[in-house]
Formats: sequence, structure tokens, C-alpha cells
Amino acid sequence: MEGMNSSYAVGDLRVSDAERDGVVERLQDAYADGRLEHDEFDTRMQLAMTAKTRGDLAVITADLASAPRFGAVDEAPTGEDRMLAAAAHAVAVPTLFVGPLVLMLVSGKRSEYVRRQAAEAVNLHVTLLLITIVTFGVGGLLYAVTWILSIIAAFHALAGRTFRYPWILRLVKEPRPGISG
Repeated sequence: MEGMNSSYAVGDLRVSDAERDGVVERLQDAYADGRLEHDEFDTRMQLAMTAKTRGDLAVITADLASAPRFGAVDEAPTGEDRMLAAAAHAVAVPTLFVGPLVLMLVSGKRSEYVRRQAAEAVNLHVTLLLITIVTFGVGGLLYAVTWILSIIAAFHALAGRTFRYPWILRLVKEPRPGISG
């Protein structure tokens, strides 16, 4: 034990997989929000996965710290909120954007979590409808994929996690934590 220094700075402490996972989630959110370019995202992901100390991780997200993370909610969603959010994704399969829109307008006033998830489902199906119109119906083949994504999103919502569909137009904006609207 002689020669060991027990006065390490916090930044010099080794990181755990859980700490790396938190940074990876923050980077994924920043990329999904458009705050990181693809190349920068790849570089930072590599750095996060190979980081040894807390200081290494802090550098990776230093310029992202002040931006609000999407999906951060002041309070954990209730069981009812999770069920309604899951329903917003699931009801989109037979009703397209109409069912999630109704849930967003009715239940979204009461719960920010439900509003976010319903808005995401509305955005997906409006995007898909526009693709179908522009491609003269050929884009309708994507509906099979969206049914699978809707089921995955519903399970995420039931677990109280935020789900973001990839490559969609976000015409209906989700509220940010602490911002009413």
C-alpha cells in the first residue's frame, strides 16, 4: 500500500459502463436533435466508448451540458401516462395520424409525456403520408415498417422511456421541459 495516492481528483476516477451509457444516450439525443453532425457524433461515440476516466467523459459532452435533453421529464410518467403514450403509438396503426392527434389534443394537455409521444406518432404518420403522396402511392409500402416501429415505440412508452422515430419530419413540435405551450 506504500506509495499509493488516495487523493485522486474526481475527474481522474475510472468510469463504469453505466457512466459511459449515460454519455452515449446524451450523444444520441444531441444527434437526434440535430446538435451534432454525423462525423462529430461518430467521433464522440468512439471517445465515449474508450473513455477511461470521468474527465475523459466530461470533455466529450462539455458543450452539450447546457442544452436540455429531449425526453427529460420533471416527473416520471404515471402508469396512466405510459398507457396513453403507448396507445398513441399503437392506435396509429389503424388510424394513421388521426388517433395520435386526438390523444395529443385531449390527454396531452394533462401530461407532457403523453403529448411528446403522441406528437412523435403524428409526425411519423404525416411524414409517411407525404411520402406516399409524393411517390404516387409507392411510399405506401413503408407502412409495414411503420407498424413494426409503432409496436416498438409502444413498448418503450409502456416502460416510461421516450422513443424517437428516425428520419421523419417533425412538424408538430414537442414541448421542452419547463416550457409550457
